[in-house]
Parts: sequence; structure tokens; C-alpha cells
Amino acid sequence: MFGHWYPLTESGDVFLKSAPFRAVESVDVAAPPARSWEIMTGDSLVKWTLAFTALVWHPDPPSGPGTTREVTLLRLLTVRERFFRWEENKRYTFSAVGASLPGLRHVAEDWVVEPAPGGSRLTWTLAAQAAAPATPLLWASRPLVKVMQRHVLRAVRLHAEDRNAPRSRARSG
Repeated sequence: MFGHWYPLTESGDVFLKSAPFRAVESVDVAAPPARSWEIMTGDSLVKWTLAFTALVWHPDPPSGPGTTREVTLLRLLTVRERFFRWEENKRYTFSAVGASLPGLRHVAEDWVVEPAPGGSRLTWTLAAQAAAPATPLLWASRPLVKVMQRHVLRAVRLHAEDRNAPRSRARSG
């Protein structure tokens, strides 16, 4: 998508647990885990949320560890992500490997779908570390990050619970 990428250092599970900046949000969904998974791995989130304004999977459709994705947030920042965990209908985890704007050093996310009474529970963990000059900006963005996470999780819940929501894996870009 972009001509210039600022490289990020790949991160793993240790970083997800120990990052200086962590944001964790969960939502209960009145739909089985497979339906929640279908929504969170589809491209329709760009239509249902304000946060994700573009989403491109490589390969298309996603296939497991090694899959990459480019996500544009609020039309301001695009992040290139590489998945290192892919447990179908259960969990995916990735590390960002590049960003369209400078300032970030590490970004990793973990999305977990678990069976729960009445359906499933989706938990999203976002972990980040900025370069020293951008650290205050990262911390100042915390309220916006939390609002974004809640907004996206609410969209997943609403569309997973909607029997009329699209079930195709059609891609948009």
C-alpha cells in the first residue's frame, strides 16, 4: 500500500505479556466460536467499524502462520502484520513488521475466541512499545486505543449475532 515502510522488530508471546503498553478488552458473543472467528478473520470489519479503514490479506484468504495482513487505522496509519499463531476458530497472534509512520518499535496482538455460556468470548490483547521520542504519544493515545478496541469488539459481536450478516469471505481492499 505504501512506498516506504518503517521496520518494526518482530515480537512474540514474551512481549505480549511484558510490553510497557498493553490494552486488553473482551466481549461476550451470543454466537458459537466458529461464527465469531468468521467475523474477525473476514474483511467486512472495514465496513462495520470506523477504526479499520482498509484491510488486505496475503494470501487471500488467510491460511495460517506466515500469513501477512496490512491494516489501515483511521486512514492515518497502516501496519503490516505477520501471523505467528493461527489456531482455526480459536486464536490468532501476530507481530507487526512494518508501519507507514515512524515512532513504533514493537507491536503484537493476540485475539482469542473461547467457548462461553451462550456462545463465545472474544479477548483482544494489544501490546506496543514506541521509540523514546514517541513514547508520550503512545501513552496519551491509551484512551483512544481502548475506545477503538471496544468499538471493534462490539462490531464483531453485533455481526456475529446477526443471522443476516454476510457469511462470505469476499475480500475488499
